[in-house]
Amino acid sequence: MRKVADCRDYPSESNCTLTIAGEEDEVVRAAAEHAASVHGHTDTPELREEVRSMLKDERTPQTA
Repeated sequence: MRKVADCRDYPSESNCTLTIAGEEDEVVRAAAEHAASVHGHTDTPELREEVRSMLKDERTPQTA
């Protein structure tokens, strides 16, 4: 199942609206790099585990 990290779920000074979706490891890597480059966090194993714990399952669109 694909995973999603959505900055809109977490308050930030920049009101970031980025959403990242994909396979879990891809999303964790991209979200941690984004958190470091845009939000000033340090990309550490602890940050990546925190990101991993906050991922949601991607919802599949319903067809008519």
